[in-house]
Amino acid sequence: MIAPKQNGGWTLDTLQEHQRALDEANEKFMAERDRRYSEVNIEREKALKIKEEADKAALGLAREIQSYKDEKANQLREQITGERGSFASKDDLAAAVREINATISPLTNFVSGADRVTKQSAASVTVVVAIAAVVNVVIVAVGVLLTILAMRGPH
Repeated sequence: MIAPKQNGGWTLDTLQEHQRALDEANEKFMAERDRRYSEVNIEREKALKIKEEADKAALGLAREIQSYKDEKANQLREQITGERGSFASKDDLAAAVREINATISPLTNFVSGADRVTKQSAASVTVVVAIAAVVNVVIVAVGVLLTILAMRGPH
C-alpha cells in the first residue's frame, strides 16, 4: 500500500474535518444573524407601535389646542361685537358738536354785539360766556368719561 502523500500536513480526512468545522461555524453564524435580524424586526415593530401611539396623542393635543384657540377667538369676537354698541360713532360725535354749537351760537352772537353795550353789561356778558364755557367743558368731559368707561367694558 502506498502511504498518503502529505501536503503541508493536509490529508483528505483533515480537509473533510476542516470543512465540517467551517460548515458548523457558518451555520452558527447564520443562526446568530437570523436571531439578530428577528430581534431588530421585533424592536422595529415596537418602535412603530410607539410612534403610532405618539402620533395619535399629538393629533389629540392638536385638536384640543385648535378647539381652545377657536373658543378664545369666539369669545374675543363676542366681546368686540358687544363693545361696538358702547362707543360713539363719528356721526354721533358730529351731532353732539352741532348741538353744542347751536346752543352756544346765541351767546356768540350776543358777544359779537357787545361793543354796543355798557361796561356793566359787558361784565355780565363775560360771566355768561364763562358759564357757557364751563358748561361746554363739563359736557365734553362727561362724553370723554363715558367713552373711557365704555372702552373698559363691564367688569
